[in-house]
Amino acid sequence: MAKKTIHIMNTAFRDGFQSVYGARVLTEDFMPAVKVCAEAGQTHFEAGGGARFQAPFFYCNESAFDMMDTFRATAGPDANLQTLARGINVVGLDSQSRDIIDLHAKMFKKHGMTTIRNFDALNDVNNLIDSGKSITAHGLKHEVVVTMMELPPGCSGAHTVEFYMKTLQDILDAEIPFDSVCFKDASGTAVPKKVYDTIVAARKILPGDTKIAFHSHETAGIGTVGYVAAIKAGADQVDCSLAPASGGTCQPDVATLWHALRGEAYELDVDIDKMMEAAGVFKECMADYFIPPEAKAVEPMIPWSPMPGGALTANTQMMRDNNLMDKYEDCIAAMSEVVRRGGFATSVTPVSQFYFQQAFNNVIFGPWEKFAEGYGKMVLGYFGKTPVEPDAEIVKLASEKMGLEPTTANPVDLNDADPNKGVDAATKMLQENGLETSDENVFIAAACKQKGIDFLLGKVEINGVRKHSLMPKQAEAGGDGAYAVSVNGKTYQVEITGDKAMVNGSSYDIAVGDGEAGASAGAAASGEGENVAAPMNAKVIKVNVSVGDAVSEGDVLFVVEAMKMEVEVKAASGGSITSIEVQSGAQVSAGDPLATIG
Repeated sequence: MAKKTIHIMNTAFRDGFQSVYGARVLTEDFMPAVKVCAEAGQTHFEAGGGARFQAPFFYCNESAFDMMDTFRATAGPDANLQTLARGINVVGLDSQSRDIIDLHAKMFKKHGMTTIRNFDALNDVNNLIDSGKSITAHGLKHEVVVTMMELPPGCSGAHTVEFYMKTLQDILDAEIPFDSVCFKDASGTAVPKKVYDTIVAARKILPGDTKIAFHSHETAGIGTVGYVAAIKAGADQVDCSLAPASGGTCQPDVATLWHALRGEAYELDVDIDKMMEAAGVFKECMADYFIPPEAKAVEPMIPWSPMPGGALTANTQMMRDNNLMDKYEDCIAAMSEVVRRGGFATSVTPVSQFYFQQAFNNVIFGPWEKFAEGYGKMVLGYFGKTPVEPDAEIVKLASEKMGLEPTTANPVDLNDADPNKGVDAATKMLQENGLETSDENVFIAAACKQKGIDFLLGKVEINGVRKHSLMPKQAEAGGDGAYAVSVNGKTYQVEITGDKAMVNGSSYDIAVGDGEAGASAGAAASGEGENVAAPMNAKVIKVNVSVGDAVSEGDVLFVVEAMKMEVEVKAASGGSITSIEVQSGAQVSAGDPLATIG
């Protein structure tokens, strides 16, 4: 009997990068691997979207549109280049208006993409209508998604076979145009038996020729088992990656799945020998990149705290950036309660980021003392309807602390009415900064906000890309250079030039004269007054005041960012700014002085 051929999409160059390297990979470094995969006969690649839209602008000083153009030129004109979209959130954490949702599809088509896999983390089908229509209207293939995960032990009310079939039936009833269906398990927690039963049930209600894809991760150690279950249930496609960006937090390696299917009635549509050769080239391409140890591990806590691979290493990289890795295990543990009380939206970006941010806040500031904007707005209904009602106490607390009333309004309608969202708002941002108002720039401004503007202004440098050749050297006695210095378990980025040292972005005078015992700290707050301190380990992204400015209580003096959260630092009292200790781009630790009010 002839074997059924299972189609493979190569996810190494999107999800692989996002799940292993925090999405921070330079285009020129990986294109040789794309080329060799294409030469090996692969025709279907995940080529962008998800965090691989924002990350090039934020960290790589590259345009994601340029990356997509290069990908198309390298993979060839006939390759199916697929990207990932988050429904009304498109490629960001915040939701968008209809004109930006449409512009997303228009730009991705213009820059060489073929297919957009499109999901809503809440499985609120209303959030797929506008995006699905725009994707097909602009000539792209639409792969509509039902998102999956396993609830933490002891939870019930959603994420059953019946729940997934209702979601799929709602998609059909809404008459959303689509070319294929994907069941996407970003946390890799869906029990294989449930995967099997779900795809069997889907086959019964979908048109007979509908292509079904299944996507998972090895984070919980059952990704390959889930793939075999999906294939035996009738899936036509599964997503695989290549070493070194495979396994662990990423998709199963294509070689692992090939091995798992040996002796079965299935075969993969790849030449495994050529793919192993391609993996060798890919390993050479990525040899200079730091692989976080958590990216290659199976995490036993994930079934209790379902953290997707694509968000896990992105968050650990940010925690490394902010010297917060000592809080990682606490944050993962805290996620369990956050998921249990948040309404059971699927743990996939943006919701996985909302979960982790709230867990982070609960660890840093105390349980439910501070709400992450995304999580708070989600439980209040601003992203749509969660699978079950969030915990009433959490809804009440979020409303009180954020000053927002719960809503049942369509989030896209809310966004269309918001003067701070949409094409006009993005155009205004560009004009205020003297930038061209091209479609590309408008979308960059809408999706990336101030960081997008900074990129377009040429203010971004390569940062946070963890290549060994770019990372600071270990401290040596004497001389100039950049170093990583550890003191009492905390790492400081130090750059020495002559008599000056930059420590986490702050300048210090280290000149030592004859007979002097040590250095003077030039950045210490001078004079008397009230110290304005950093609320957490973070990066300063805005300095809104200058020395001599008069300020009033509540004025926003600084904006700092950690874990993709922007936190306003406000004046606790009125007065005059007598010193400023940091500049935009500086990395600060909790309690570090930012300014003094006299």
